[in-house]
Amino acid sequence: MPHLRQHHKLVFSILIVCGIIAALLAIAQDQETLKIESTYGAEDRRFPAYLAALLGADATGGNQYQVLTNGDQIFPPMLGAIAEAKRRISFETYIYEQGTVADQFTAALEAAARRGVQVDLVVDAMGSDRVPAEAVKHLRDAGAHVGQFGQPTWYTLEELNYRTHRKILVVDGRVGFTGGVGVADHWLGHAEDPDHWRDTMVRIEGPLVRLMEGAFYENFVETLGPVKPSLDPPDEWLPPTPRDSAFILRSSPTGGSNDLKRLYLLAIGAAMKTLDICTPYFIIDESSDWSLAQAVKRGVKVRVLVEGEHTDAKPVKYSSRSAYERLMTEGLELYEYQPTMMHTKTMVVDSVWSMFGSANFDNRSLELNDEMNVAVSDPSLAQRLLQDFEADLKSAKRLDLDAWRRRSPLEKTREYFWSYFGEIF
Repeated sequence: MPHLRQHHKLVFSILIVCGIIAALLAIAQDQETLKIESTYGAEDRRFPAYLAALLGADATGGNQYQVLTNGDQIFPPMLGAIAEAKRRISFETYIYEQGTVADQFTAALEAAARRGVQVDLVVDAMGSDRVPAEAVKHLRDAGAHVGQFGQPTWYTLEELNYRTHRKILVVDGRVGFTGGVGVADHWLGHAEDPDHWRDTMVRIEGPLVRLMEGAFYENFVETLGPVKPSLDPPDEWLPPTPRDSAFILRSSPTGGSNDLKRLYLLAIGAAMKTLDICTPYFIIDESSDWSLAQAVKRGVKVRVLVEGEHTDAKPVKYSSRSAYERLMTEGLELYEYQPTMMHTKTMVVDSVWSMFGSANFDNRSLELNDEMNVAVSDPSLAQRLLQDFEADLKSAKRLDLDAWRRRSPLEKTREYFWSYFGEIF
């Protein structure tokens, strides 16, 4: 009888797990398929204002950008900005992992707090589950405010599926950083080997920084209380022009579609010549599949650069690959980066309009996570991002449709199985 009871418990446990997985898959499925076309192409002078109005975004002008490629270029200016902070530091990150980088940021933030700077830090409860407890204690003892976003309890287990994936550093309301990099040692170096990832951050000065800090406070108020958000009054700047128009877009979990997803679809719809996408975890849904296919039919050259065998999430990679044959048949060019994990998230349309930030091109980023992306109509920035894109293609393998069709039955089966989980990855 004891063995029978244990068997029943095991069966019951398996049924519960299967039920939870089925519920998550049902929740994550697209509630609607969006088929969006853009009235204007990305090169049209009316496109920036058109896009901002459709998305309810504050378009700004007078911003300056510096693209930072890999850890050797990224961490020194971020730490330097913290060291020079005089009034306020707002820092949000998904990953804060024990190691050299965490030690450097903890020391810099602690020193800032001890000299009287207001230090506010948000880390995601799941992404930063390995944040050193000693580091948190040092920061709080120094006067910093440290909040964990989405900390689950037994009665809020659904929080496990909702995370802040944003990467935001704003110092003194003057300079901001955003992109794909978190606080962990695998972002050190210059993508020289599989232990050092390829990634991008952008340093920003101008009115966008104030809006980035506003996005930070959206999550900060959910982690600690009471909170009194501190924002500097807006500076005077030139109104945005077609060659100098930018806005940020935030996303949060939604049952249908959100503005960030619509931004991606409208950007694809505005492509008339070229569309260059760099992303890990390239998992498309019916909406993005339709938009990409329409772009190719318009004669747009679509290139997608993704991570290769070096990835931190094999099941996600398998799920992503399940659509490759169809995409290549439609005419997309797919490239897998070879040297290390590719973690950069950028999009460039017709070499004049670009987007960067924390969002991956997948359902989790576009419908489940809290994300923040920056959309910019500035040919010089687009060309700078394309410079890195072209350089990365030299270290990537273009997938061949005929060779892809000949991959092993085991690979195909594995990809088919994991494709069912694409909506929750």
